[in-house]
Amino acid sequence: MENRIGKSYMARKALFAKGLKEGRLTVQEIEEALPAGTLTAAERWLLYYSLRAAQVEIIDEVTGQVDHGFMAESPAAQEH
Repeated sequence: MENRIGKSYMARKALFAKGLKEGRLTVQEIEEALPAGTLTAAERWLLYYSLRAAQVEIIDEVTGQVDHGFMAESPAAQEH
């Protein structure tokens, strides 16, 4: 268990360093560094939230879309 936590911590630390340096990460980079089962759903949500809060842009390499998370304005919210 300790080894899993250590690898996860180091992977998150490396992702943050790269994201802060470059200002962006791809969803694919994040998922490759921390594959399914590495983090709980809450830990994964917190990782994405923290990266966005640090002004790291998260981009889907396949679609080119920026992941703004749950707080992104929907078209309905923009009408008000």
